[in-house]
Amino acid sequence: MIAIIQYGGGNTGSVQNALNRLGVHSIITSDAGIIQSAEKVILPGVGAAGAAMQAIRRDGLDKIIPNLKQPVLGICLGMQLLCKYSEENNTTCLGVFDARVIKFPEGYIVPHIGWNNIENTKRILFSEIADKNTYFVHSYYVPVCTDTVATCQYILPFSAAIQKNNFYATQFHPEKSGDTGEQILKNFLEI
Repeated sequence: MIAIIQYGGGNTGSVQNALNRLGVHSIITSDAGIIQSAEKVILPGVGAAGAAMQAIRRDGLDKIIPNLKQPVLGICLGMQLLCKYSEENNTTCLGVFDARVIKFPEGYIVPHIGWNNIENTKRILFSEIADKNTYFVHSYYVPVCTDTVATCQYILPFSAAIQKNNFYATQFHPEKSGDTGEQILKNFLEI
């Protein structure tokens, strides 16, 4: 069973629908016991870092998520929440990745919305990927760092995906990225 973490952020339904299309059973939950016993965990997200972390702390998930041993996939805001700190709302996040989430510079069109190519893809998450065009919606980004396993160029190069131990994360939305995103979800489910 796949646990999709519910913390009040959007997009849980879209992620569950994508898993349903793959024939995979999932449950949307904030129950720590269910999350800890799940085969895999997905931390999706659309929303603001401050409000998301407030809900995660309220449910005690800030103590649970960083200590999960099964494969975990953070998506968009979920990726940012797995980092150490976000400039959005001056938010201390979960600290799985030793990275800061930064706002795109002023003077450009932000948020970054739409299809964009990912590059420099590494590791299992990107196996069998021919078309590297994925869907993004974000105003904040993770700079390229030691945990970066894919990059994207919008205003500047940034981390399109990061990975550390059993934690995987994408800034783009695989559940909205067509066949490419479907393959990325399949790759995660096969880890």
